[in-house]
Amino acid sequence: MAKLLGKLHEEKVFKDPVHRYIHVRDELIWRLIGTREFQRLRRIRQLGTTYLTFHGAEHSRFSHSLGVYEITRRIIDIFQEKKTWDPEKRLLVLSAALLHDVGHGPFSHSFEKVFGVDHEEFSRDIILGDTEVHRVLLQMGEDFPVQVAEVIAKTHRDKLIVSLISSQIDADRMDYLLRDAYFTGVSYGNFDIERILRVMRPTEEGVVIKSSGMHAVEDYIMSRYQMYWQVYFHPVTRSAEVILSKILHRAKELYETGYTFKRELSHFKTLFEGNVSLQDYISLDEGVIHYYFQGWMEEEDKILSDLCHRFIDRKLFKYTEMVSFTDGHLLSSYFTEAGINPKYYLVVDSSSDLPYDFYRPGEKEERLPINLLKPNGDIRELSRESDVVEAISGKRRTDHKLYYPLDLIEAIEDKTLKSKIKEILNR
Repeated sequence: MAKLLGKLHEEKVFKDPVHRYIHVRDELIWRLIGTREFQRLRRIRQLGTTYLTFHGAEHSRFSHSLGVYEITRRIIDIFQEKKTWDPEKRLLVLSAALLHDVGHGPFSHSFEKVFGVDHEEFSRDIILGDTEVHRVLLQMGEDFPVQVAEVIAKTHRDKLIVSLISSQIDADRMDYLLRDAYFTGVSYGNFDIERILRVMRPTEEGVVIKSSGMHAVEDYIMSRYQMYWQVYFHPVTRSAEVILSKILHRAKELYETGYTFKRELSHFKTLFEGNVSLQDYISLDEGVIHYYFQGWMEEEDKILSDLCHRFIDRKLFKYTEMVSFTDGHLLSSYFTEAGINPKYYLVVDSSSDLPYDFYRPGEKEERLPINLLKPNGDIRELSRESDVVEAISGKRRTDHKLYYPLDLIEAIEDKTLKSKIKEILNR
């Protein structure tokens, strides 16, 4: 591999609240950080609408990406003296770690569901397309951008370097748990990362953990479990996500029916038409989305205007546990009778997480297990050794909630109708 970019004349550092310092020694990494596409990540929050629940959650995908790079760099430093580690792969892994989220859009997951786009595909397009990122990567060789894309897509033939970025105990997960816990102000996501890094060992099949570090890994898995249910799936955050999704759905529906918007839809037109280009996508960030939402507050369409007011001013939907199918059908008809459109104001939202699992023959989805390295050299899958992990292994937890606008229900003039709706919601 032709190494046209070498070491920096002087190491660069970023001050970081989670890792204290992020160290950059390579010209390649420094140049990638400076690209237009990577700098865009400063304008996309790591946790989407979570800032409406935990006000400190304003951190960006930029800071998370730097954190994943830093954890990977530290792992590689530990691996340097191990025979099973190939030092020639160092810059490939660091580039993949840095760029693993480069294709994320504003309010990523809601955005993707509404418009049918995939951030992983855009990550690949940014790495392989006509971009500053691609031109920087090309300086490491003709095939280097393809290899970086393959590592992120988990299709690279080297299982070890893929596992550093994408597995059940990887640099990505370790950074977002620590970072998200720090910025939301909760303690659930904290675990002993120093211990975990010290007991990681490279093998041809991926990273393994020395069995002496099992308890640190147990703590990490439980931290992840708690973060999902206490932070990532928080019902208030999900309420904001529901409203965000409904705004985008409503705007798209209005566009498709020929509605004339007061503000030119220059950023949304190709999205609504399903042919968004890479350059259109890169121009989108959360500042752009907020700009449109603030404009749409003044639209003639009452549903779009109301939903945008709710999102911008944090007038969120209330929620209750999921009602029966029959009650749901009744509620929908009552809402329609009251002049409240159930398509936009009566929403079922589901959250689901699998805290840890291992590959089971016959399943379509291959999960890279966390393997323990025993003192005698044997490899054992984590849940076979840990009672704590075995207890939650393979157990998917799912939660369903029904979201609705209490203020609109309270404003219903027909007292009998209002009473019927509230009776179902309060059961």
